[in-house]
Amino acid sequence: MTSAPLRLRLDGATLADNWRTLAAMSGGAACGAAVKADGYGLGAVDVAKRLAAAGCRDFFVATWAEAAALAPLGLPVTVLHGVRDEDMALALTGIARPALNTAHQVARWRAAGGGACDVMIDTGMNRLGLSVDDLPLLEGLVIETLMSHLACADEDVAMNERQRAAFAALAGRTGAKRMSLANSAGIALGPDYAFDLTRPGLALYGGIPRGELGAIRQVATPEAQILQRRTVPAGQTIGYNATWTAPMATEVAVLNLGYADGYFRGFSNTGAARLGGQVLPLLGRVSMDLIAIDVTAAPELAEGDWLALDYALPEASARSGMSQYELLTSLGDRFDRLWSD
Repeated sequence: MTSAPLRLRLDGATLADNWRTLAAMSGGAACGAAVKADGYGLGAVDVAKRLAAAGCRDFFVATWAEAAALAPLGLPVTVLHGVRDEDMALALTGIARPALNTAHQVARWRAAGGGACDVMIDTGMNRLGLSVDDLPLLEGLVIETLMSHLACADEDVAMNERQRAAFAALAGRTGAKRMSLANSAGIALGPDYAFDLTRPGLALYGGIPRGELGAIRQVATPEAQILQRRTVPAGQTIGYNATWTAPMATEVAVLNLGYADGYFRGFSNTGAARLGGQVLPLLGRVSMDLIAIDVTAAPELAEGDWLALDYALPEASARSGMSQYELLTSLGDRFDRLWSD
């Protein structure tokens, strides 16, 4: 098998530790895991295996194709986007539960005799979910988990409490066995938001949407191979549109990485690589497949060596202008994903 000039170092022990941290913060509530978008870009099957081994018993995906990919693991999975006509044949095999979001989905599931389901109620986000007025439609359904979703949990705003109170008012009205509201940031809002089940996503993978989650650690580190080392003379420029000019003769490593791999143009002249404790600045524009790194302080680096990108999510988000979610889920298929546990 041909190896790639890109690799993603993935720390399975840290992934499990992050889940344990979030589970402890969830108090008496069970702690699940959102593994949609292929495990936030890290590989859903590998992520789910490790979280199941750590004790996770509830997994959430967006689509039935994502549920099918996890089916061989035999884990309890919920499909957050519900069930379309096109999904029914697969849904009725029992590989996952739908989270019913619309009156049409409720009718479709009921008509098919689909059995246990989850239900999403909109408490103010105005995205997916039935309204409170639709509760009579749920009569007779076997509902495992009643869910809603916080719109602004990463901010200290009054809307959080309004949504929590609206959701709490639904207790006992649907026959649901459990209630679930909090995502990663919602867990950090405190025990009143945990209900019976929390559904972290971003924080599992090293994202920190709120300061209270400071114990969360980075799981994914992109690494790229040096294709060329060269000296750029003083006064010469690097990359498209010549946005960086060498103030003096500068040693530069050209790496096989770019926005086609999810390393965005927002890192132009702001990103960096790391070599041990050294920070090596990115010079010039990020292009589709290539970036340039200042390696003047690292004379030992040569063609064929590897460099780790500085990719701690909160800081990388601030530098690039991309959300922490985008930075994870956009990491491309050209990376070899290498797990350590």
